Amino acid sequence: MKKATLFFVFMFIFSAASVFGQARKQLNFGLIGANYEIPVHEDITIAPGASTDFNLNWFSLHVKANYYFDSLFEITNASWDVYGGAGAGYAVYNGDKLEDSDMDIGLHIGGRWFWNDTWGIYFELGGATTQGATGGIGLTVKL
Repeated sequence: MKKATLFFVFMFIFSAASVFGQARKQLNFGLIGANYEIPVHEDITIAPGASTDFNLNWFSLHVKANYYFDSLFEITNASWDVYGGAGAGYAVYNGDKLEDSDMDIGLHIGGRWFWNDTWGIYFELGGATTQGATGGIGLTVKL
């Protein structure tokens, strides 16, 4: 029964993703992490993801919620996105001491510019240890 319920929840999320406007399905990836944004409202996405650090000492799984301010700020240029949000995650230390593993939450703000209908670049500040430290820069592909 739990598997069936979980299946229907995921099917609802993925089917609803094609209905909404500003928020859309997209893959964001940088040097040390990636996340997949799934729209849940016309201005809101959730984004499960994974990341590490440059030394590969940490591996983290996280989820972010983004609110797109484009409608609020009346940004009509489809090439730009401005967003902010919160996230939570769990980071596992790859060294000898497993007790160094950590769970945390954090806030972030970011922007994105698309140079064509599919590809863009993002810049993000904030975050938390489990969400790619203090933000990042990377590429976005619309799906």
